[in-house]
Amino acid sequence: MKWKCAALALLASASANADECGTVTIADMNWNSASVIANIDRFILEHGFNCDAELIPGDTMPTATSMIEKGQPDIAPELWTNSVKEAIEKGVEEGRLAYAGEALLEGGEEGFWVPEYLVKQYPELKTIEGVKKHAKLFKHPEDPSLSAFYGCPAGWGCQISGGNLFTALGLKDAGFELVDSGSGAGLSGSIAKAYEREEGWFGYYWAPTAILGKYKMVKVDFGSGVDPEEFLNCTTQIDCAEPKPTMFPKSPVSTVVATSFSSKHPAVMEYLSKRGFMNGDMNTLLAWMEDEQANSEEAMYHFLESHPEIWKTWVPADAAEKIAAEL
Repeated sequence: MKWKCAALALLASASANADECGTVTIADMNWNSASVIANIDRFILEHGFNCDAELIPGDTMPTATSMIEKGQPDIAPELWTNSVKEAIEKGVEEGRLAYAGEALLEGGEEGFWVPEYLVKQYPELKTIEGVKKHAKLFKHPEDPSLSAFYGCPAGWGCQISGGNLFTALGLKDAGFELVDSGSGAGLSGSIAKAYEREEGWFGYYWAPTAILGKYKMVKVDFGSGVDPEEFLNCTTQIDCAEPKPTMFPKSPVSTVVATSFSSKHPAVMEYLSKRGFMNGDMNTLLAWMEDEQANSEEAMYHFLESHPEIWKTWVPADAAEKIAAEL
């Protein structure tokens, strides 16, 4: 009889914990890094915090709007908030949304890059002056007398900022020609091709991405620091007459939560405040996904099984034990 009472007590306790958390809806965004984080959150909340966690399809603007207007989904694990800045800030101001933490601890990262193997040979390539000095290393694919700078594909927002910085840095005077890569696949393909042949490559790219996980690249220092006002008012504007050098500011990539959920779940909020990725770790994970042709759920298992030293710092010891047991 005693064991039955004990079992019933345990069941009641588990039920109470599950009721405390209840159903949690998590936006599963339509790009790989966000989808992987959503799957990680689902698994950890389900098995570490006894939540009934559910993934629902999401995208930046529709998800932010739905969270503000309807309080659903409960969690958007990876929102590039600059693209919906006004809406998010209004939602926070009105008490409908709350920032839980940073999904990408270093933010979204943009820059002009060169291969690491070239920097080992010519350390000055870490700087824009070094790149201009060694312009001949970066041969144009169609005209070897010119040097190539691989820019963003036409129609992308970074085509404007990249073009303005090409002008601001005096790259044309150094012998460079701006190459339109045609597409995202064309841009990443040009890096892969250069790496396979150990040739020169210089151009725009961003992180976290599978490409920067597979191919070690070094971000070139313009020697200017970041000038947010210049970047916002001129670098990103198509009619910028006299662009000046500035490094790309980081793009905040945050976890945003509906306050109808956050106000009732302090333990989950504490987890979300600690859960964040370094770009290098996410680059590596995305590269693994691409190499293995894995989906987001498979990538989630790979990460949790391979990197307990990372995720165990996000959760209490008892939750870590439950998650590890489930794995």
